[in-house]
Amino acid sequence: MFDFEFHNPTRVIFGRGKESVIGAELRQGGASKVLLVYGSGSTKRTGLLDRVLGYLSENSIQAVQFGGVVSNPVLSHARRGVEIAKNEKVDAVLAVGGGSVLDEGKAIAVGALASDDIWGYYTGKVPEAALPIYAILTLAATGSEMNGTSVMTNEETKQKYPMKSSAIYPTVSILNPELTYTVPPDYSAYAAVDAVAHVIEGYFTKDGGPVLQDRFVESIIKAVMETSRIFMEEPDNYDARAEFMWAATLALNGLTLTGVKGFSFPNHMIEHSLSAIYNIAHGAGLSIVIPAWMKWYSRSHPRQFERFSQEIFGVSGVGAGIEALESWYRGLHAPVRLGDADIPAADIDMIAANAHDTGVRWGIGDEYPVSAIAEILSLAT
Repeated sequence: MFDFEFHNPTRVIFGRGKESVIGAELRQGGASKVLLVYGSGSTKRTGLLDRVLGYLSENSIQAVQFGGVVSNPVLSHARRGVEIAKNEKVDAVLAVGGGSVLDEGKAIAVGALASDDIWGYYTGKVPEAALPIYAILTLAATGSEMNGTSVMTNEETKQKYPMKSSAIYPTVSILNPELTYTVPPDYSAYAAVDAVAHVIEGYFTKDGGPVLQDRFVESIIKAVMETSRIFMEEPDNYDARAEFMWAATLALNGLTLTGVKGFSFPNHMIEHSLSAIYNIAHGAGLSIVIPAWMKWYSRSHPRQFERFSQEIFGVSGVGAGIEALESWYRGLHAPVRLGDADIPAADIDMIAANAHDTGVRWGIGDEYPVSAIAEILSLAT
């Protein structure tokens, strides 16, 4: 166990109907006028938006609506949100949606207090302040509801980068599993892929750490696989949705990486290029990249892959575990090859160069030169 500090300031309110307390929570936090950030349709169709507006009104909270956030949120839309937040002088941000909505809400919360452009906070600067962020989660996957990270795509430059800061942890996140019943099957599948991806990056790449953390990661992976199998057949199975929702939150709230060192996120590095360039779902990109990366990386780091094969799938051998994971992806109808997402193999060198730029920013550019990334991508053809 290596030395560490752990602090997570987000208060999670979990359970049926808990979104009804959002007005009281905002009022207690001192908010009187919020920017209500949401996506492009489902929040309205399900009636959730109207209910939330009612909860705010009951508590004398004024809401400025800002909809239209897309999967893989884009910089131009976030900039418009910043402008509105400043002009309206809101004192908090309420994000109602999945990880993309939360990520853009965080960007707006930073930009509302900043004098410079928000893209600078995705390319090196660390924000020291942000408006208070509140969240009502409708799609469990990214863990953004309980971490200090936001990911944004600059659609002009085809760059997809993260911003990290203690200032953008949500103050309160409300998790009602019932709100995920209407998530479409493809995005339910991609959510499961994403949740697993968040824990296996550190699991495979770390220099060392306690066995406890390995067991924690393995438990999350098993929970995701078991519960997703159920809710893909029974979308309104509350218990399966609830366990999955909490597992996805735990996967990226910092707990799995305490006491370990030397970890990196190469699969996310490569996938960010796929979704930035081709605008595919993040989970779909990960299901393409991860098996290819595992085949490449396991050649020189077989030990943890052998443990993964045995503990997760009950099979022996590095290759058997990778094949079993790929089979799980296929069972979810997630893509596992570039061609499955209509990404031409002829683009590999261009994708690799884009991903390497990210790798340099993340401090793993030497370990993952353009040639290595291209070789990984070639294993996904």
